[in-house]
Amino acid sequence: MITRRTSRPVTLGTVTVGGTAPVSVQTMSTVNPADTDRAIADVQRLSRLGAEIIRFAVPDKAAALALKDIVASSPVPLVADIHFDYRLALLSVESGVQALRINPGNIGADEHVVKVVEKVRPSGIPIRIGINSGSLPEDILQEYGGHPTADGMVEGALRHIRILEKMDYRNMVISLKSSQVPLMIEAYEKLAEKVPYAFHLGVTEAGLARVGTIKSAIGIGTLLYKGIGDTIRVSLTDDPAEEIKVGQDILSALGLRQFGPVLISCPTCGRTQVHLIELAKEVEAALTGITVPLKIAVMGCVVNGPGEAREADFGIAGGNGKGIIFSHGQVLRTVPEDKLVDALLEEINKSISS
Repeated sequence: MITRRTSRPVTLGTVTVGGTAPVSVQTMSTVNPADTDRAIADVQRLSRLGAEIIRFAVPDKAAALALKDIVASSPVPLVADIHFDYRLALLSVESGVQALRINPGNIGADEHVVKVVEKVRPSGIPIRIGINSGSLPEDILQEYGGHPTADGMVEGALRHIRILEKMDYRNMVISLKSSQVPLMIEAYEKLAEKVPYAFHLGVTEAGLARVGTIKSAIGIGTLLYKGIGDTIRVSLTDDPAEEIKVGQDILSALGLRQFGPVLISCPTCGRTQVHLIELAKEVEAALTGITVPLKIAVMGCVVNGPGEAREADFGIAGGNGKGIIFSHGQVLRTVPEDKLVDALLEEINKSISS
């Protein structure tokens, strides 16, 4: 049982981050908001796939103004990602975004930060302070040995946090991202002991799908297991749809949330007499669209299948040209191999509709 760190909750439209709220899954659209029609279509696509918060880069005034129509069409909260020009943050708030991602230290003079905070204060719009190990200030790098360290990342975050605290604005979410998994884990752990704010977890620049998934699962998963983290974004060089899926899988694997059926399957061995890999892929595809939280097993042999997967709500165990359908370790029926998936779906649908 994971005991989560107590954090100060913030509200992004209809989504709460922190406190006792479920850990949310977010992603970042690859579309420029100025390409409004494509951006709206992307928001609707990503929200259908399970994104609960979607972020947009806002590179210029046209993008900031275009956010108004996108917000109006979005079923989930939108975050404006701002760098350097505080005026883009002001315009994005006027366009209705539910959160900002900024670094108070890179948008200029203190008076610029004041203007941003005063803009969001009436509605309490959260500000995510994002620290990246690759862009720490030079003086922090020199203070901590000339290279990124967890202590340096924490100091960078605290500098920005203090700016907002000094203005008595505490609707903050903090991120401490690095492409180095151990560094990212250490930084979040250290900051968790110092501040009460909600944390946005992620391994930045994680890479392509395979390696990026592994790095994200280790980094994000380790922290979540320790109770640290309130919202997550898996950063992949891929379609954002893959980020959503991996994020959901991480939460499911830890038992924090479940998004439809969870598939468990054995790795095959010399006893296997069915085409198990193909069978498991077919079952995975067949489960698409089912939203009921079920555990589904695909096992390679009749002898061990129901026993090893007795906790599964439903499962298949293959044999020589045939197999069994089982539920919680009890055999329901035996069917030919080519009918296994259809029979499994029949039993699942019968259970759902009853």
